[in-house]
Amino acid sequence: MNSNRRIAIVIPCFRVRDQILQVIAGIGAEVGWIYVVDDACPEQTGAWVSANCSDPRVVVITHAQSQGVGGATLTGYRHAIGSGADAVVKLDGDGQMDPALILRIAGPLLAGHADYAKGNRFHRLAFVRGMPWVRLLGNAMLSFMTKLSSGYWQIADPTNGFTAIRRELLAELELERIARRYFFESDLLYHLNQLRAVVVDVPMQARYEGEPSSLRPTRVIGPFLHGHLRNTVRRIGYSYLLRGFSVASVELGLGSALLFGGTAFGLWHWIGSTDSGVPATAGTVMLAALPIIVGVQMLLSWLNFDVAAEPRSPVHALLGDRQSTQSDTDVA
Repeated sequence: MNSNRRIAIVIPCFRVRDQILQVIAGIGAEVGWIYVVDDACPEQTGAWVSANCSDPRVVVITHAQSQGVGGATLTGYRHAIGSGADAVVKLDGDGQMDPALILRIAGPLLAGHADYAKGNRFHRLAFVRGMPWVRLLGNAMLSFMTKLSSGYWQIADPTNGFTAIRRELLAELELERIARRYFFESDLLYHLNQLRAVVVDVPMQARYEGEPSSLRPTRVIGPFLHGHLRNTVRRIGYSYLLRGFSVASVELGLGSALLFGGTAFGLWHWIGSTDSGVPATAGTVMLAALPIIVGVQMLLSWLNFDVAAEPRSPVHALLGDRQSTQSDTDVA
């Protein structure tokens, strides 16, 4: 692919001084801009890069206070908006992401097939060899929660940080509202869904060499659950009530009411029957079971609609035309 330097790289840095120069050296000529964001790194990675890297593509940005991997990435995104790149790739500075895969992950965007691409380490069983079992288990649980909260049911490996995004979308996203810490990738998917952006997975091999993960499940499980629940409610409310009311909206509302109503009615009579020792009548059992059965069927129908409603047409071309028109208007 002749990219003509249509790619910008954002590298958030925190305690990666020993690896960062090798990562930068591995970035090929297809990249025209490299933004190294020092997130108040105690090792002063940014200063180390400035003193030891002569690559003219590199721009070092330093945070006075740590904002997390998401905050550092968003800072890089803001700088990349002003570049001439078509795709902006986020590459970690610890060497776990192979710079040789930059063209692969940016390829669907440069070809116009997608608005956002992310790595998927679970595409093949052989890809996960060597991945710690804790990460495997955690990613399996997070994948389902992310599908529900973001609306992207066909993706996997939601916390994969090797991503690419069309520059046009960065100008449309409300970057200040996106999570700054470990929830960044999942929260970004929710915001992309609000733009109806097309998201694709790109197969990649996991690279682990025994280094400990900085992600502590016990610390992030609460924020992750809260974030996914919040985004699920917001997405469903916006997509099925405000933006588009349809038969699926009725199925979701009525199905939920029937399921919870039938369950509550059945539990109430079951507890009363247990206390009194008198078995519930067949009619009572049917009054509880029928709403539950119908409710489950309606919710399954809604779920089928939600999966089928995943965005299919890239929006970056439309956004680019609108931004160009707005720019021409401002100049006039």
